[in-house]
Amino acid sequence: MDEKKYFAHESSYIDEPCQIGEGTKIWHFSHIMKNSTIGKNCNIGQNVVISPEVILGNNVKIQNNVSVYTGVICEDDVFLGPSCVFTNVINPRSFIERKDEYKKTTIKKGASIGANATIVCGYNIGRYAFIGAGAVVTKDVPDHALAVGNPAKIIGYVCECGNKLNNDKDNYTCQSCNKKYEMANGNLNPKE
Repeated sequence: MDEKKYFAHESSYIDEPCQIGEGTKIWHFSHIMKNSTIGKNCNIGQNVVISPEVILGNNVKIQNNVSVYTGVICEDDVFLGPSCVFTNVINPRSFIERKDEYKKTTIKKGASIGANATIVCGYNIGRYAFIGAGAVVTKDVPDHALAVGNPAKIIGYVCECGNKLNNDKDNYTCQSCNKKYEMANGNLNPKE
């Protein structure tokens, strides 16, 4: 008999088949549904639902009361704040089944989504982007962007360490870790 290499609280439900990486922790009242993939060293908080075919990379942190629906992909090092919300159908009706219309949503490496934010399906959140608490994302968010409000608007850019960058003529600097970035063709990239 294989010994599992992850922790699952006794009140959680894990449907088979699914893949759960070594070192992952699944806490109280959470439900991992069949055919989902969870990477190594993830932390799945209390009362979380991971729907079928969801993919979570390594080191993903999901806080309490989050439902990650079919169609969502979270790359490595993603943070999902408490009670943030995903959707997977643009025009839901209770009396019309639209499972064949699920839209894909990708949260790229290192991105953070704040508490109570809503991510409308079919859009991508860029690498190391930061979505503020309560924001409603209705379009793609580029790498390193800081997006807040309803609908979410970009108000600045953040460093890989999560701090807001200072801007001087398309040159950006982190006052916390001193990393430097430059804007080229609408993309923010680390300076070599």
